Amino acid sequence: MLRLRHMSQDIRDFVPPSCELLGLGEPTHGEPAFGWLRNDLFDRLTGLGFRSIALEIDRVAALAVDDYVQGGPGSLDDVMRDGFSHGWGAYAPNRALVTWLRDHNATRPPEERLTFHGFDAPTENTTAPSPRAHLEHARDHLGLDVDLAGLLGDDERWGHTDAIMDPARSPGATPEAGKVRVIADDMLARLYERAPESPRAAWLRAKTHLTAGIGLLRYHRQAAVPLDDQGARMCLLLAVRDAIMAENLFDIRDAETRRGRTLVFSHNLHLKKTPSTWRLGDKALTWHGAGEIVASLWGDRYAFIATSLGRSPVLGLGEPADGTYEGDLRRRFPTWGLTTAMPSGVSRTDTTPQMGYFPLAPDTLDGADALLHVGDGTALGR
Repeated sequence: MLRLRHMSQDIRDFVPPSCELLGLGEPTHGEPAFGWLRNDLFDRLTGLGFRSIALEIDRVAALAVDDYVQGGPGSLDDVMRDGFSHGWGAYAPNRALVTWLRDHNATRPPEERLTFHGFDAPTENTTAPSPRAHLEHARDHLGLDVDLAGLLGDDERWGHTDAIMDPARSPGATPEAGKVRVIADDMLARLYERAPESPRAAWLRAKTHLTAGIGLLRYHRQAAVPLDDQGARMCLLLAVRDAIMAENLFDIRDAETRRGRTLVFSHNLHLKKTPSTWRLGDKALTWHGAGEIVASLWGDRYAFIATSLGRSPVLGLGEPADGTYEGDLRRRFPTWGLTTAMPSGVSRTDTTPQMGYFPLAPDTLDGADALLHVGDGTALGR
């Protein structure tokens, strides 16, 4: 067993030798302190052989970001707009990360450069686009004559919220969608058959598009299942999305394994090693998240650092009460720090859904290899 210091600000003390994929969580998407810390910690991790980073954004869109950080053409503004899904391109820490990656790579040979990935599906929870563009990319790479647009129809009917939230409006279970799923599966088989005929970079890009299209077909197919319980609907959709995330992480590691290790940064819900739970109204939705899936198959090749937050004026979050997990950590970490000594207490109850903060809970701490606590978000602003 790796002997670690109980408290530190050096993430290198908390990476087991067996770890190939390190999950660094965040308890909210709204506090920029975690993004700034991520940037600094990834810089340190490059000294331990980390050569890639994966964020919770659309994997296909992120290809444009990696092209840019490898020295490709285009402007930073365009990359932040087009390469980041879910609105994350507007976040200052993400802009700083992309700028740093490009500058870092400019003086290094290709084999030593850092690479950038997204590992999310091209979806929001309640919307998902048409798979047409992704499938057509793979079709064109293979030189096939298949009318995907004729089968899939207008993109708008796929991208509308009702296509996800109302099974009767979903195109995911139509006979045409079924035909496209068979075509996509055949294309994946043919892509592997023809791998020796294609440059590796072009093949990987085609596979990324194709698997994104297949994932969208799967997501829309699940949305078409008639269920009266909307909570159960959302739980199944969340499970599909996290399964896609896990598959993407396996693909990313397959591409990066000879180059070095990978840091993945995402919400605690997606990276923790125990079932994910999200409260929707009076119901608790529970499903297997990407981190739990990866951990179940990879064991100690995957390590997870959970995160928590004390005070955050950005979120309107005050000081945690004594007796809570965050209250215990407040005394130990006035600004921020890492530890393997998990806190004692109970979950804090001074949060609201509008804050977007998920308080520490036993299921987040269970299985975590370490914990990063930010005592005050303002202490880490830039």
